[in-house]
Amino acid sequence: MTPPPTAEDLITHYGLEPIPREGGLFRRTWAGPERPDGRPAGTAIVALLTARPGDFSALHRLPSDETWHFYLGDPLELLLLGPDGGTRTVVLGPDVLGGQHVQFTVEAGTWMGGRVGAGGAWSLFGCTMAPGFTYGDYEHGDAADLTARYPAEAGRIVALCRP
Repeated sequence: MTPPPTAEDLITHYGLEPIPREGGLFRRTWAGPERPDGRPAGTAIVALLTARPGDFSALHRLPSDETWHFYLGDPLELLLLGPDGGTRTVVLGPDVLGGQHVQFTVEAGTWMGGRVGAGGAWSLFGCTMAPGFTYGDYEHGDAADLTARYPAEAGRIVALCRP
C-alpha cells in the first residue's frame, strides 16, 4: 500500500504555486471557453493550505458564487462574513456525518477566509466558479473595516487578514 502523501508530495505532483495576495498554493486545472465579455465560462483550481505560520486564505470576497471542494488531508475551517452582517464557520472535511462538508458554496458578496483546522497539518481542496474567476474579481479584506462591521469576530478577522 502506498503511504499517504505529504504536503510536499502534493506541491510537486500538482506543480502548485503561490496564490497572489490571498495565500496558499494553487494551480488552475480548468478554464471554460471565453464568454463575449472576455471572462471564462467557468474555472477550477486545486489548492493547498498548511498549518505553517502565515499560511491561510486571507479574507476576500468575489462577485460570483464559489464552490469549495474538500479532497484530502485535515479539515479546513472557513470563516464566512455575510453581506447581511451574519457570520458563520463552515468546516470542509471528510466527516460528513459529523457536520463537515466535502462541498460548500459560498454566496457572492460573502467575505471568506480559511485555515487548516486546529491540530491539522495540511488540507488539499478545490474551488470552482461560473462565470470563471479573474483577478479583477478579487476584493482583499481590510482588517479595520471588517472588524468594525463584524466586531464579534474581530480576533479571527485579524488572524485572517494580510496587509
